[in-house]
Amino acid sequence: MIRFGTDGLRGVANADLTTEVAMSLGRAAARTLPAATYLVGRDTRRSGPMLQAALSAGLAAEGVDVVDLGVLTTPGVAYCSERRGVPAAMVSASHNPFSDNGIKLFGPGGTKLAVETEVAIERMMVPGAGTGPAGPTGGGVGRISEDRGAAASYRAHLAESLDGRRLDGLRVVLDCANGAATAVAPATFEEAGAEVTAIACAPDGTNINHQCGSTHPEALAAAVVSHGADLGLAFDGDADRLVAVDHTGTVADGDTLLALFAVDLAGRDELAGNAVVVTVMTNLGFRLAMADRGIEVRETPVGDRHVLAALEAEGLALGGEQSGHIVFRRRATTGDGILTGLVLADLVVRADRPLAELSAGLVERVPQVLANVAVTDPGRLASAAEVWATVSAVEAELDGSGRVLLRPSGTEPLVRVMVEAVSEERARAAADRLCEAVQGALGAGPG
Repeated sequence: MIRFGTDGLRGVANADLTTEVAMSLGRAAARTLPAATYLVGRDTRRSGPMLQAALSAGLAAEGVDVVDLGVLTTPGVAYCSERRGVPAAMVSASHNPFSDNGIKLFGPGGTKLAVETEVAIERMMVPGAGTGPAGPTGGGVGRISEDRGAAASYRAHLAESLDGRRLDGLRVVLDCANGAATAVAPATFEEAGAEVTAIACAPDGTNINHQCGSTHPEALAAAVVSHGADLGLAFDGDADRLVAVDHTGTVADGDTLLALFAVDLAGRDELAGNAVVVTVMTNLGFRLAMADRGIEVRETPVGDRHVLAALEAEGLALGGEQSGHIVFRRRATTGDGILTGLVLADLVVRADRPLAELSAGLVERVPQVLANVAVTDPGRLASAAEVWATVSAVEAELDGSGRVLLRPSGTEPLVRVMVEAVSEERARAAADRLCEAVQGALGAGPG
């Protein structure tokens, strides 16, 4: 049975994530997290309308009214959920290939569900478990309607992040990943006064994330240089993350962007608690940069839900991940790529300095090697004694001069390996050794 990972249910559409699963999820969600109305949005994948229809049918079969938000970003759906005070669902597999799809659920405040709630929903989805009473009939059946103004409402919300300032004169290239950002990002930046060139902005259902977007910023870098633009911004399929490119074509990842925002907010006395939240994947260089500037760092497991939980626990304002999920808690309940892009563009305009100059020397990255190992069952990692013996041996050899992190992917059949060391060569050698140990213990997976 398909299960919740770090970011909802996810799998190959119509194989792992079938219409039957989506409908069952709708019924289980309605029973576990009851509400009169649910909002549902999707990205641009071919399978999106199919799965959205099945999910909506499951909700309506339990008497829930469903509002179809159409193609909208994940943070756009979360914003609508928060503003209206009702649960919501997003049909998207984020940065995954178009053949995959997923479903993310949000509580009435626009935040991702607690793990305990997801487990309760999973149990309700198991055939024969928690079947409960028959669904309503007649006038008790839920209605399904459309909200064609959701994207415009979300754009207005994004514009508020500029606090009345403008982006006039800024030349920006937007890579919309042929995804949900297409419906929001170009218009948002144009309305703010920027001169916009949009690429990967023609979704056809199969080209989402294909050699474009935040996981493939090469095309954006080339476009920024060829157009003589000041800034490039790349989103992923559901636009909850951002990777930026400066005018020279150099990529700035989530660590660099988060450092820029932390320093900027601290300089304006707007960094609540004088602290920033990061995940275990954040480069050691980021931590050193913050220490040099007297900014405290809080660390969480991977996933923006964990970042948000840490922000909430201490009343902090800023957190994020190396991948480009950045949470401005006073503006959003989840990572928001378009919001992050607007805040970055505003920073560049206010500073009257290019991104390349602002970021130069800010984060002196410790050599870090990231690798993905395809396996059949990432969940077996925890009990793979031979893998952890290799980890212990590598850590002993690094002798405190680096870091090792292995974790199962929550969204794909992969084990993710990260090694930091004093040199790229040493980090690569250690990562290769760990990858071999993982594959030897868990076997080769698909791909």
